[in-house]
Amino acid sequence: MKTYTAKPADIEKSWILIDAEGVVLGRLASIIAKRLRGKHKPTFTPSMDMGDNVIVINADKVQLTGNKRQKPHYWHTGHPGGIKSRTTQQILEGAHPERVVMQAVKRMLPGGPLSREQMRNLRVYAGAEHPHDAQKPEVLDVKSMNTKNTREAY
Repeated sequence: MKTYTAKPADIEKSWILIDAEGVVLGRLASIIAKRLRGKHKPTFTPSMDMGDNVIVINADKVQLTGNKRQKPHYWHTGHPGGIKSRTTQQILEGAHPERVVMQAVKRMLPGGPLSREQMRNLRVYAGAEHPHDAQKPEVLDVKSMNTKNTREAY
């Protein structure tokens, strides 16, 4: 048996639209990461960018289970004593709620140059509008894939 390796001419990229309203964040992020890497395709090659372009809408209405809304997110400004934090709830209610979904997907991809390239194929929007109608994205219904994808927050 020979191992199949895709060539750049063999790669076919499509556009996928996912509605994140009421979907559990971790399950949504794992589905998006799988699509970005191209692991859903039978011709998957780990060293190539084979994934699809993914558009996520309604990122501000994503669901979190347990006490994850109170989980702090830390960053450092670079100055002495410059550690700052914000809870997930504050980020979702703030100016850029799509960053919660972006960070969850980024952490589900392996680190490296290829993952950073694949993250460029992800577009996340807080509302229901997106400017990618010309690409004719096909809708991926994450809610109907599994009943656990739409659990209510506790």
